[in-house]
Amino acid sequence: MQAAIDRVMQTYGMMVNLTPVQEAEAREKVSNFLKDKGGDEHDLAVEGLKYLVGLQRANDAQLTSALRPVAAVEDRAS
Repeated sequence: MQAAIDRVMQTYGMMVNLTPVQEAEAREKVSNFLKDKGGDEHDLAVEGLKYLVGLQRANDAQLTSALRPVAAVEDRAS
């Protein structure tokens, strides 16, 4: 499983700029996600990458929705 996690982190690292702390957090999250999964290295790597990209999209959506009211307030003040 370690090889799959390494593949996930290598691929994800090409997609997203991560600080060392963020990389360690992402590695821990994907490790926990994959620990009870079955399959070969390729399948595990695909599932792990899908998981991290899904987390990123969810975080991006939360940030976007959190910023919308601020933008609306700024528009009204103009």
